[in-house]
Amino acid sequence: MQTSLPLVTNDAVVLGILATILGLVFWTSSRPDGIWKKIYTYVPALLLCYLIPAILNTLGIIDGSHSKLYPMARDYLLPGALVLLCIATDFGAIVRLGPKALIMFLTGTAGIMLGAIVSFEAMRLIHPETVAGETWRGLTTITGAWIGGGANQAAMKEVFEVDANVFGQFVAVDVLVANIWTAVLLFLAGRADAFDRWTGADVSAINAVKARIERYQATHARIPTLSDVMIVLAVGLGVSGLSHALTGPTLQWIGSLPAEWNLKDYSLTSAFFWMVVFATTLGLLLSFTRARSLEGAGASTIGSAMVYFLVATIGMQMDLSALVDRPWLFLLGAIWICVHGGLLLLVAKLIRAPLFFMAVGSQANVGGAASAPVVASVFHPSLAPVGVLLAVLGYALGTYCAYITGLVLRGLAT
Repeated sequence: MQTSLPLVTNDAVVLGILATILGLVFWTSSRPDGIWKKIYTYVPALLLCYLIPAILNTLGIIDGSHSKLYPMARDYLLPGALVLLCIATDFGAIVRLGPKALIMFLTGTAGIMLGAIVSFEAMRLIHPETVAGETWRGLTTITGAWIGGGANQAAMKEVFEVDANVFGQFVAVDVLVANIWTAVLLFLAGRADAFDRWTGADVSAINAVKARIERYQATHARIPTLSDVMIVLAVGLGVSGLSHALTGPTLQWIGSLPAEWNLKDYSLTSAFFWMVVFATTLGLLLSFTRARSLEGAGASTIGSAMVYFLVATIGMQMDLSALVDRPWLFLLGAIWICVHGGLLLLVAKLIRAPLFFMAVGSQANVGGAASAPVVASVFHPSLAPVGVLLAVLGYALGTYCAYITGLVLRGLAT
């Protein structure tokens, strides 16, 4: 982990660096031939948008942990992007995607629970000191985080009385392993066609959603004027602001409800949860109105640009040097995420699920509402709501599944 001041501490300068990185990646990836075309044949552009900021953070050039850019992108750009990406959504077509998305999501949840147990037992054989004593308690916090989110993670800390030092160590494992897994999913996204051939997946429903959106875009596409761009931003950021405005009273109302209802277990006291729900819901409602015509002026393109800035700020949170501090603990995390990924691969092959369902089902668990729509939008901007809907389900399941896993781990540890 970084122990000295980074080379660049001014967020305005860091934002300029991230914007330059994104610009260079998109410029080079758009080259029609030459060495860049060969590079991007194997390395997806989105992965570099994520990985280069992570490398700069690891080298101490920037410091993602103290920068305010990620909270800004998460709280302002993400809801705005969700609104603009949802405007063009054919909600009926998404519903017709079928049950495989839900099956893969629940498989991912099961993989997190099973992975906690398998990794715990594996480390007892490989390096018993890593999981000795009360370390099992720390695993419950990652289980909560990787199925639900931060609120579920905090709930497990309190329920199982996790020591502050142990909690901090597992937060580091959570951040690094989850970020590496996101990078793996982004890498696989560039090879979706090969994966779908391997599983024998029927991607007709997904392609139908894409085709309907593309036909709509082609029919209504126009060269956007300044007025068009300003209206798109007004809708995206205006509805984002409305989502924030609605969140406050909603939390106050929930706070007035009886404490015995345990609404924290569902993350219903999380401001971020409600902000994402309101932004997505309002965006979907707008897709049934004339606001959908804004797609012709590039609404989803502007929304995608917001998403890529979010990707860059997520990437700058990762510090690869953390592996040096407690390598055995990170091995536990690696085994854990491999069990999760392996189970997803097995079920995807058995039910012939497309990579889209596997990737989004996984990220809705591990990454939550902040990154599940990002991964979904890699396949097509119109598919971002699928990631949000599944991530919201993860918030509801996180505490219960983590609690059950914690009981099993406690039994194994005694």
